Amino acid sequence: MACNGHYMAILTTCADKESAKRLADVLVRTRLAACAQLIPIESVYLWKGEVCNESETMLLIKTKTVLKDKLLNAIKENHSYEVPEFIHLPITGGSPEYLAWIDECVDR
Repeated sequence: MACNGHYMAILTTCADKESAKRLADVLVRTRLAACAQLIPIESVYLWKGEVCNESETMLLIKTKTVLKDKLLNAIKENHSYEVPEFIHLPITGGSPEYLAWIDECVDR
């Protein structure tokens, strides 16, 4: 099923599983996200001139495109990082049942 730009997946990373759980809980409870999956990862990145290698937890967040700005603000308000990752990817297809479930779970 084509989505016509109505849905998106957002990626953000957190310092650890507990902070990721807290952020996911905020996003789902406030109906900004239908779900947020926690994925343990290893990150190598450049920060303030230094190469860093850290364990992190990535959140894969599913939501509606119209909520992007509100979700970004909620992440910024509830995140421990100075510059939290916020990458949004369009969902270009999906099962009608799953997309309807996203519609039921998030604010309109």
